[in-house]
Amino acid sequence: MKKTITRCPWPTDELYLAYHDHEWGVPVHEDRLLFEFLILEGAQAGLSWHTVLKKRANYRAAFDNFEPEKIARYGEKQVAALLNNAGIIRNRLKIAAAIQNARSFLKVQAEFGSFDAYLWRFVDGKPIINRRQSMPEVPSRTAISDQMSKDLLKRGFKFVGSTICYANMQAVGLVNDHLVTCFRHEELS
Repeated sequence: MKKTITRCPWPTDELYLAYHDHEWGVPVHEDRLLFEFLILEGAQAGLSWHTVLKKRANYRAAFDNFEPEKIARYGEKQVAALLNNAGIIRNRLKIAAAIQNARSFLKVQAEFGSFDAYLWRFVDGKPIINRRQSMPEVPSRTAISDQMSKDLLKRGFKFVGSTICYANMQAVGLVNDHLVTCFRHEELS
């Protein structure tokens, strides 16, 4: 008899299932991947996360595998190429924000030793394990994401409002918002 797996209700296709089952809520401590998620969450603003996931490989190719040192040096030539790249979200403000965020990211790394050390201090170095029963209980922002957003903005980051910060916190495992009925909740607790 095949065992039924219970998941959060939002994964609606194979791409979402793979992301939900293997990435969402998994604590990330590698700076390059933290930077990738920060840029992708900003790109997602006003769109669906599914749209961004479908374009993720294109983003990695277009943005030098999210190497902040390279992106921080982008000029008009790279911006023009990105604006002509149909494989990504061609929004001038979001592209400019990615470049600015790379520059700010490098400053944070220099100040804190790593972006990981900076980001995880918002949750005292360990994930917040929520015990939500249903999707309506999951907030779009919290006091911590408000604080994170305010601090990132002060440091020159763009497209880092509180809702984007909370989505980022969920993505990189600062919070576990898998529903308690989901198999991943216990695995990540």
